[in-house]
Amino acid sequence: MFEELSNRFENLFKKLRGRGKLSEENITEAVRDVKRALLEADVNFKVVKQLTEEIQKKAVGAEVLESITPGQQFVKIVYDELVQMMGGAVRQLRLHTNRLNIIVLAGLQGSGKTTAAAKIALFFRKLGHRPLLIALDTYRPAAIDQLETLGKSLSVPVYADRTKKPVDICKDALEHARREGITLAIIDTAGRLHIDEEMMTELKQICEVAQPDETFFIADAMTGQDAVTTAEAFHKNVPFSAVVLTKMDGDARGGAALSILKVAGVPIQFIGVGEKPDALELFYPERLASRILGMGDIVSLVEKAQENVDVEKSQKLEKKIRKNLFTLQDFLDQLRQIKKMGSLSDLLAMIPGLGSSVKETEVDNDALKKIEAIICSMTVEEREKPHLIDGNRRRRISAGSGTLIQDVNKLLKQFDSMKNMMKRMNKIAGRRGQAAALKQMFPM
Repeated sequence: MFEELSNRFENLFKKLRGRGKLSEENITEAVRDVKRALLEADVNFKVVKQLTEEIQKKAVGAEVLESITPGQQFVKIVYDELVQMMGGAVRQLRLHTNRLNIIVLAGLQGSGKTTAAAKIALFFRKLGHRPLLIALDTYRPAAIDQLETLGKSLSVPVYADRTKKPVDICKDALEHARREGITLAIIDTAGRLHIDEEMMTELKQICEVAQPDETFFIADAMTGQDAVTTAEAFHKNVPFSAVVLTKMDGDARGGAALSILKVAGVPIQFIGVGEKPDALELFYPERLASRILGMGDIVSLVEKAQENVDVEKSQKLEKKIRKNLFTLQDFLDQLRQIKKMGSLSDLLAMIPGLGSSVKETEVDNDALKKIEAIICSMTVEEREKPHLIDGNRRRRISAGSGTLIQDVNKLLKQFDSMKNMMKRMNKIAGRRGQAAALKQMFPM
């Protein structure tokens, strides 16, 4: 979503790095470029004005440290101000461990509220909660069916009643949750195409009955400043504790994420970064600022790796690498673990220093699928002993995977090169220590 903004900042910082020192004149020019970049990214103009004034004031009065260049000093100032603009730090949730927790979701129709409910349920289940989804959208056709389908796919129970009014359903559902030992009730309320009095009255009644620990406003990031305006209007009628921004993986300019706190006065709690149920992340202002400025996000990358990498398999793989017994099956297992972490371009963009090069080079996210198809078309013996794959076998593998023989040849050649590299690293390990060599090959 922030690709265009990141590109603009990257070009701006390239110009600054070439300066021997920062003067008031080139700081003013740089701040003007920052202002233009943020306005074109659909950030609220009042927020942009306040932010750039702070950057100008701090940049002009800053003492440049001996260990960094003037350009780096300016980047640090912009980074600090972006982080502060988005809240400073991740917001702490107001949930308890000794009783039922209740979260109410509100928002306009089409903002992704029902899908967000399922994602939030999965997020908290991973933290040890027993979630229950409560369907109160009795107006939109198939809304209850959608929530039930999502709940079934995630093995999360759903409470629904198509015969009663939403407020009565809410009472019954919460009583059911307490009887069943549920620790987290997530209430999916009805949305409208616009804010109206009837909608607000019903939402107020639901909140009075539920007494929620958290009330999240679900906003569609693709709507830009409309999301900020709607959040502000909702908050005046029914105060909510935080915002969940959906569809952050889209191609909108992203200004809503940067200005919603300053305009609506409410922090962002979660961001939706994809369609899959696990594509929900806590909102870390410092991490998003790092990504926008092309500084990577190594913490998020490590967290994704920890969540998706099988530790036991990794330990077995380490032993096989030491003995030079790495096979195509091991290679396939590693590719599948990488796929679980997300798209290749997104992962590479999180590595510090690679952000700009990833944008400039087309990353083929389907390349892993082709490699997987080729290896899956091999027999178990061929995966263990690639040297057995002759011309006839290559033709069979090519036909079975729907690829060209050249693709099969390329994969086998790359695998041989990888094996040779591992062999060389093992020799180095014999002299310097296995652990040092493995860290050099696999820093993750």
